[in-house]
Amino acid sequence: MRHIKFMTASMLIAAGLSSCNLFGQKDTMKMQSSERTVETKNLLINLGTIHQKGFMFGHHDDPVYGIGWEGDADRSDVKSVCGDYPAVMSFDLGRIELGGDKNLDKVPFDKIRREILAQYARGGMVSLSWHVDNPLTGKDSWDVSDTTVVASVLSGGANHQKFLGWLDKVADFMNSLTTDKGVKVPVLFRPWHEHSGSWFWWGQNLCTAAQYKALWKMTYDRMQEKGVNNLLYAYSPGTEPQTVEEYLERYPGNDIIDLVGFDTYQFERQKYIDQLNKSLTILTEVGKKLGKPIAITETGFETIPDATWWTETLLPVISQYPISYVLVWRNAREKDNHYYAPYPGQVSAPDFVKFYQNSKTLFVRDIKKLYD
Repeated sequence: MRHIKFMTASMLIAAGLSSCNLFGQKDTMKMQSSERTVETKNLLINLGTIHQKGFMFGHHDDPVYGIGWEGDADRSDVKSVCGDYPAVMSFDLGRIELGGDKNLDKVPFDKIRREILAQYARGGMVSLSWHVDNPLTGKDSWDVSDTTVVASVLSGGANHQKFLGWLDKVADFMNSLTTDKGVKVPVLFRPWHEHSGSWFWWGQNLCTAAQYKALWKMTYDRMQEKGVNNLLYAYSPGTEPQTVEEYLERYPGNDIIDLVGFDTYQFERQKYIDQLNKSLTILTEVGKKLGKPIAITETGFETIPDATWWTETLLPVISQYPISYVLVWRNAREKDNHYYAPYPGQVSAPDFVKFYQNSKTLFVRDIKKLYD
């Protein structure tokens, strides 16, 4: 496997380069806040240059449970198959807003914190999504029975103060991600995802474009007010855009967003390939236009019944584009037939090993100097 050394911010400056110059883009990427930690700034730079070597592979909830197990130390279905951890791990903060000790998938927040610190110690990266409950109805993120939820949490809305308190709980968690040496671990925060669909209370048909952008700005501003300086922010629609303009219809702005991506899943092979190619073509153009790194923030084929899916469907498409990472969804331990990464004995496991061995795929052992 390959070992990759990244250029830090100071090295880039000394060389007279910007991350966007290396990414083949105009020099528009900016460090949004001088208060960001050095490690967070370096991560942003390296997300913009990593495509020169390959793309990182990611898996949601990778080290906390898998098929037939939960909570085992140093275990991962991905690691059990290929001997290595994903370069990117993602976790979810849903229900942290309620003050409980576990998220919506019953993973303790203390466990998530420990795994974030462990992934940082390995040299890998972490992304956090937030399936936040509906603050108006008290039901989950998928409750779309009322179209006034976003309006209710914005300034002047009936749930505004309540929601600021929810944001404060997120901020407290982000600020708690500190190593024994006092380093705040950088994470890529991906709230308000899949907004181009209408299955979440912040979705396309549940609020106006102006309200959605205001929701993002309120989230970003509150994190800033609470001293959260270890975050990068990702924008990730959940339906296939037809044009650059459609993709950017609800974009909150370059002053907030650091990485652009999208979520998509396979249901029919050729349609998935066609959608991936079209979406990645548009996303590449968006990345160049805005000066942002790009990623496939969620994807996968549930149960992976195709024995060669990794090397004959996914890899041939995504290796053509300058993505920083691709992430597949979780291997649920509480549901039958709800998994997106292979486990020992799964039909696509041998092909996943070939995927792992490909020179373009980057796992945690391949990642060096991502933050320093």
